[in-house]
Parts: sequence; structure tokens; C-alpha cells
Amino acid sequence: MKNIFVYTVILFGVMFSCKETSQPKKEVTGAEVGKETNLGSIPMSWVNNRVDKAKKRLDRSEAGKVVWEAMEAMGGLKKWYSNGYLSFRFNYQPLDGSVPRDTYQTIDTWNNRARHTSTTDSTAIFGWDGKNAWVKAKDSTAFNYNLRFWALTPLYLAAQPLVLDGEGVNLELLPKTNFKDAPQDVVKVTFASGTGDAPDDYYILYLDAETHLLTALRYIVSYPGYFPNGGNNPEKIMDLVSRKTVNGINLPLKFDTYWSTGDGQPKGEPITTIELSHIEFQNTLEEGFFERPEGGKLLEGL
Repeated sequence: MKNIFVYTVILFGVMFSCKETSQPKKEVTGAEVGKETNLGSIPMSWVNNRVDKAKKRLDRSEAGKVVWEAMEAMGGLKKWYSNGYLSFRFNYQPLDGSVPRDTYQTIDTWNNRARHTSTTDSTAIFGWDGKNAWVKAKDSTAFNYNLRFWALTPLYLAAQPLVLDGEGVNLELLPKTNFKDAPQDVVKVTFASGTGDAPDDYYILYLDAETHLLTALRYIVSYPGYFPNGGNNPEKIMDLVSRKTVNGINLPLKFDTYWSTGDGQPKGEPITTIELSHIEFQNTLEEGFFERPEGGKLLEGL
């Protein structure tokens, strides 16, 4: 999965059903509350400038035009960047018994920062402050997976193709295909050399030819933290099962992930199921929300 530094290149732009447990209040009450920051204070002129630059960049290629059309179908970059901070629960459950990942998270889509809270222990948190990953948890096994890699990975899966608006992204229009008996426009996403920690990652988007919305996503993981000697995992394909529009942005509610066949179709039974819930946008957070808290540990290396 494209990791933290790639998000920064891609998104930074012109500015600098099962019973669910209750979502924590994101720790904005009590003694820890500081001066609030208001994302709504970002001038609309900045948002418009960022969107205009993305539109001009994407208009340079047929693949880019297809991606822009898909962005518009989701609600559009202007709405995306003016909505505020995005919060959701991302419940990633491997079906082979390996480590699940289930957190409430809040994402600064403008500056690429993230903060996750365990769904079972509201004191266990980790995040990405824009430069570094950090964690604060009493139990060292609270998050038994790579936190630097995972801090913004859910956003990158849930918000395709809205996260493809910046430089360092290469788009290629592939031949149309069918998926679940519906014609699809197909766009391959690669990254310029030197972009992020894993420039060898790729994604292949299936975009419904009628609605222009994402139907499925093929991808590989080449992150050096997982593959220190090079290489990548076999290709997977995520089937978008259901979706919902929240504050004007259409986002997925469920994915089923499979190994991919040679011709880009799901193979066998699902290997992972992913559910999104508690999706909302908000304009204010306490000061320092994304920064490493007192007692938090800085995570170094990949």
C-alpha cells in the first residue's frame, strides 16, 4: 500500500450489519482540551486553487479525465477539501486468522495527518503528525502491526480516487473490462521514482462506465518495511460491496478482498473483509490533536 510519504506528495497540493461498539469522543473534553483549530478557516480561494491545479493536471491525459470524472461522481474535490476533518471506524478483518486492524480514526485530508484510537481501549492511540509516526498504549500488543504503514492506509483505500489529485502520480488508461457483469473504465496508477517509501506500488481502478464510481481496486504492496529485500505480495482485488453518501461525499461501507486472477478478477473466497462506519466530517479539533501526546513514543524507521 502506498505509505505515508506518498500521501504527503499526493495530497499536500498548494498549501503548505453487526452491532457496533460506541465511538469514543475523540478526547475533546476535560483537562486536555486546548485552543481549537478550525479547518473551516482555510479560505475557499485556497481550496479552489488546489482544485483548479488538480483539474488542469488531470486534463492532460485521457486517464486523468476519467479519474476526474470519478472524483466528481464521488462528490468532487472542492467538497472533499472544504468538508473538514474526516472521521470513521475502519474494521479490517483478515479471514485467515492473522492480525485484525480495527480503529476509530480522524484524518486531516488537507495536511495528511491521522490519529487512531483502539475500538476496545480508548487510551490506546497512534498517529501520523505529517512527518513522524507515534504511539501511546499501556499494552505493547494493542496495535500489533506496522503503525507507520497503517496510519493513512485506510484513507488511501476508502477515498480512491480523491487521493490522486497531486504530483508524483502517473495514470494510464487500460482497456475496458467487465466486473460483476458491468462495463468498467480501467485506470492504472503508478508513482514517479523516488515518490515515498514504496514507489513500486501500483493500483488498478475499476470505475463503473455508467456511474463513474469505484467498483473494485487491484493493488500490490511493496512497502520495504514488509519487503526489506525488494519484491511485493501477490496482487489482490478489493470488491466494493456497498457505499453511502456523507455530507456530499460518496464513500464505501464495505469491501471484500480476494487474491486476483491473471485477468484481474476475484479468485476463490474472500481473504479479508473491511467495514467502514461512524463516518462523519467535522470542522474543529483541539489544538495538537495530531501531535505525539505526552508519554507517546516516536516510531523510527520503516
